[in-house]
Amino acid sequence: MRDSQRLRWALAGMLFIGSPTLLAAQGTGSDNTSYGTTSAEFLLLGASARGAALGTSFAAIANDVSALYYNPAGIALQRTSGFSASAYDYVANTNYAWAGLSFPFSGRSRAFGLQFGTFGFGDQPVYTVEQPDGTGSVYSVSETFGGLTYAQNFSDRFSAGLTAKFVFDNLGGATGSAFAVDFGTNFHSRLGGHPIQFSFTLMNLGSSISYGGDPLIVQVPRDSVPGVPSVPTNPQQGELSTKAYGLPTVFKVALGYDIVSKTDTRWTLISDFNQQISNKASFGVGTEADFKHLGGSGFGAALRVSYSYQPANNLTPTALPSAVADEENLQGLAFGGGLSFQTASKFSLGLDYAYKYMGTLGPTNFFTFSVGF
Repeated sequence: MRDSQRLRWALAGMLFIGSPTLLAAQGTGSDNTSYGTTSAEFLLLGASARGAALGTSFAAIANDVSALYYNPAGIALQRTSGFSASAYDYVANTNYAWAGLSFPFSGRSRAFGLQFGTFGFGDQPVYTVEQPDGTGSVYSVSETFGGLTYAQNFSDRFSAGLTAKFVFDNLGGATGSAFAVDFGTNFHSRLGGHPIQFSFTLMNLGSSISYGGDPLIVQVPRDSVPGVPSVPTNPQQGELSTKAYGLPTVFKVALGYDIVSKTDTRWTLISDFNQQISNKASFGVGTEADFKHLGGSGFGAALRVSYSYQPANNLTPTALPSAVADEENLQGLAFGGGLSFQTASKFSLGLDYAYKYMGTLGPTNFFTFSVGF
């Protein structure tokens, strides 16, 4: 018994210090990170308040409808069908919404799901060099994606899932589209008598986005065309060429372990190591305490907290005033909780909230409503 307890706490320590140690061991070679070279960054905003509160490590234990986004393999672990809808009050008066539906079939050995996410803002004034006070025109941004997911349990310990995504980007009058896939796995077993989960995911692997539309149509003066004599004539119509940018592909390895695992009480520690194509390697740690059937009723509650480190999202503290540096050091901190109700027939309702701090950009709020049936 004593050896088992030592094993559990040793694993817990590894979860919280292992990822930073791996990052520190990467070396100090030249930095060729492709910062700012991806489009459709809204694909990284998440899907649920539970996922937002648990940060990048949530992929290890994603087992609800939002697993459609965080780890496709997770929907194969659901015992009932479910629907979830989320609203994210993001920075600078922008908004993000996500909704998903998943259901198991073939005796819960397989699962299918679909999801939809959208981000944007509207009616922003247009300013130009010639008219710095505004042209009187406005523009809007609308970015959306839709996805179809299939997942399967290949054994009582291993599941995998695949998502096909269609991405549409409308920036004012310029439009672009792309196709991508997500792939995820989940290995689940027991260690020291307690559940342990290991997963790896690959997100947003797909085509690049290039843009077209009326704003790129211009009138080119004939005498400005290289190699053509300067002869007075009507301008010729042309289209500006845009560079195609790839999607924010992310590879992630995550681990979760239940320190406490009882019928109605669970306390889980999670950690991950992730690599985004346009950022340096990053890590996250988090924990979730879940309580079911409070006082013998159908009500439950959960508490969550995490910290996710993204190198490119942090300014250099030594170059900043102390107050600003303190805000930047808190970037990536998230916490939240949720309330749930479940009947004897497995019908359930859930309401979750997450607070995520974005450094100098300030706090953001994530809300999710879910139904299980």
